[in-house]
Amino acid sequence: MKVAKTATPAAIAVLRQATALKPNRKRASDGLLPSAAHLKANPTSDHNTGFAVDLTHDVESGINCHEVYAHLKSDKRVKYLIFKGRIWSAERGDRPYDGSNQHTKHVHISIKDGYRNDTSPWFPWLDKPKKTAKAIVKVAISKVQTPKKKPVKTSNNKLRSKSLLTLVFKKGKK
Repeated sequence: MKVAKTATPAAIAVLRQATALKPNRKRASDGLLPSAAHLKANPTSDHNTGFAVDLTHDVESGINCHEVYAHLKSDKRVKYLIFKGRIWSAERGDRPYDGSNQHTKHVHISIKDGYRNDTSPWFPWLDKPKKTAKAIVKVAISKVQTPKKKPVKTSNNKLRSKSLLTLVFKKGKK
């Protein structure tokens, strides 16, 4: 097997997109091409051809590989996934992984041959904005109608509008 000099654009896109989405994420276990030791231990690894990528598991900074493993099972580009002693492929499903590296610090993503240049989004679920408490309150406030105004005579007998809400609040204090 000839070892690739560069990873495929699809594999490179995994790391670039993860970093773009979560710039503070840890990268300690990220990997594309094999080391000499990896090549010797795993001569048929997809890393050797540039069709595999390892993505560091970093829950605190936003890359939760449990989610990546679950979501990427439905991605047509994925040949197989390995994470936390499990391996998944469309052909064989999810099962225990008995390799020497249990992939506890990263998820391994192998890419199908026909998708080498596909750099479309790998993490579409991370792009969806999450509703924060502040956003929920803002939406609730925008849906509340403004209080109706009631003409009120002032001390110098001029009419002016005063919020019914204000009148109710002041009446409650009496």
